[in-house]
Amino acid sequence: MLTVTNLTKRFGGFTALNEVSFEVNEGEILGLIGPNGSGKTTAFNCISGALRPSSGSITFQGREIAGLTPDAVCHLGIARTFQIPRPFRKLSIVENVAVAAHYGAAERTGEAEARRRAAKILDLVGLPADPEASPMLLGAGGLKKLELARALATGPRLLLADESLGGLDPAEMAGAAEMLKRVRRELEVTIVWVEHIMATLMRIVDRVVVLDHGEKIAEGAPREVAEDPRVVEAYLGEKIVLA
Repeated sequence: MLTVTNLTKRFGGFTALNEVSFEVNEGEILGLIGPNGSGKTTAFNCISGALRPSSGSITFQGREIAGLTPDAVCHLGIARTFQIPRPFRKLSIVENVAVAAHYGAAERTGEAEARRRAAKILDLVGLPADPEASPMLLGAGGLKKLELARALATGPRLLLADESLGGLDPAEMAGAAEMLKRVRRELEVTIVWVEHIMATLMRIVDRVVVLDHGEKIAEGAPREVAEDPRVVEAYLGEKIVLA
């Protein structure tokens, strides 16, 4: 579905990504991991159109998308979440999601259809579709769910989920991870998931790509990656025991 080839991004004399290549297969959940500053979010920014790559290729369903604007990428079927949710605070929860459904979809929908889709997505992520409910009432877990709902409301084929578990307690982490599996199943969405909560991520994803200092150092099944000496040294610190 997605092919990233020799992706490089420089900021002046600093190279954030250095010829990174990987593929995302339709229907899978791919984990993208690595220490802070390894280039994970920069990769998301290049794929989603927030940043223009310095060089390299990004193809989505056979079409080159490197350098397209974020709205064009979104309309092609790629949505992303952000580490820090920033909802429209003067809009209700359902209005936040309806705006995404209205403007993010490839074909513009009317208000009624946008609200209908918003209600469906909110039910999927476990948030109220009450037209009066405000995002100001949501805690960290609720805001993460709202961020996910806004991305899903655009009708993506590919979701780039950036640290969807950050700031959650263990019970919320488990619930959010299971929710991603449900999203894949019910909406038929392929997912690339950036996360630092390794014990949870490794039990959910199908494959893992590991970045360190802007370069890919490992790729493979979760168990293989968790036991890779390079990954343990650069990021994990110790081997993760997977059930």
